[in-house]
Amino acid sequence: MCPYPWYQVMRLSKDKKQQRYQMVMHAKEHGVKPAARRYATGPKTTRKWLLRFIDGGYQALDDLPKKPHVSPGAISDTRAKKIVALKSVYKRLGADQVKILERLPESAKTIRKIWRKNGVSSRLRRKKHVTKQNLREIKKQFALFERSCEDTKDLFDIPEYWPQMRLKGLPKTQYTFREISCGVQFLGFANERSLTHAMLFTEYINEHLKRYGLIVDKGIRQTDNGSEYIGSWSAKEPSAYTLSIESSGLIHGTIPPGAHRFQSDVETVHNLIETEFYEIEKFADRTDFMEKSNTYQLFFNLERPNTYKESKSPWQLAQEKRPDIPKEALMLPPVDLDALLDKKLVDQAIGGYDVYSAPSNNLFFCLRLDTNSGNLL
Repeated sequence: MCPYPWYQVMRLSKDKKQQRYQMVMHAKEHGVKPAARRYATGPKTTRKWLLRFIDGGYQALDDLPKKPHVSPGAISDTRAKKIVALKSVYKRLGADQVKILERLPESAKTIRKIWRKNGVSSRLRRKKHVTKQNLREIKKQFALFERSCEDTKDLFDIPEYWPQMRLKGLPKTQYTFREISCGVQFLGFANERSLTHAMLFTEYINEHLKRYGLIVDKGIRQTDNGSEYIGSWSAKEPSAYTLSIESSGLIHGTIPPGAHRFQSDVETVHNLIETEFYEIEKFADRTDFMEKSNTYQLFFNLERPNTYKESKSPWQLAQEKRPDIPKEALMLPPVDLDALLDKKLVDQAIGGYDVYSAPSNNLFFCLRLDTNSGNLL
């Protein structure tokens, strides 16, 4: 008789089929109960393996798969087809982003599994990024809107957007403002990159921040060394953009030449908006473009979780820093800088008058003109 219980022998055995074969042969020669006593198990177990051996031979002594025949939590074919169809809609977006945008109950891992199974996963597994210098803890220490950066993005090199831009007169350049500590984003659009447009954009934002008491004294507004921010490389005096920043009590900081990583916060959202907006949306005209960009910006600032910032939205992070902040402070509509410039020129031509109202549906701007000088305040 075996001194060890049968279940312990099976648990430690490296070849379970061989052990079961010996028991089955003993049962065929001496009977089921004697074999059960010899191998320290029950007659029911012995009989089970004997019958399997008779029906299927030696290979039948292997363990049967424990996978259930019916899984109550399995994704239905209809649901799987819908998830597969979303890949053609969102193109380069990953499973995590599609799950957020479509509010899917399935996990990102399940979505990726369905895509791979149906051969629609276009993104190769990338090498895991190793962060050399994690600055998120440092950024948390900044007050809301104490540090921010601005940059421009050319839109004519996006294949999905370029035909619409040419046929429907859509903007060619995006002006981007990004607050560093919470990730708040504001947008402006124009047909060209220029110092005038950059100055109008920053004054548009500063007027909004002043309205809600969000200008931080001696706060830093960082840009690169593009001519739209510093003017001519040989200029002896500060540019109009720099003067506009300093007139609001801020400091205009520029990055070292070629040090694009210093602008990583704003460059990150440039990549996000390309995959989440420009490659997906279709636009009827310029007004439709401005309305949809406003919708995307509201989603980005109020709803979209940022995995780099504890999977919280900019609105949630802003509330933690300023519990009294109204939601409207993060709802500044994108501005059509060409329309804003045209209006400023018209108002100056007729002498100038005070204008300060909610942004219109067509122009998406908010400004005040000085009645004496005609300059934006």
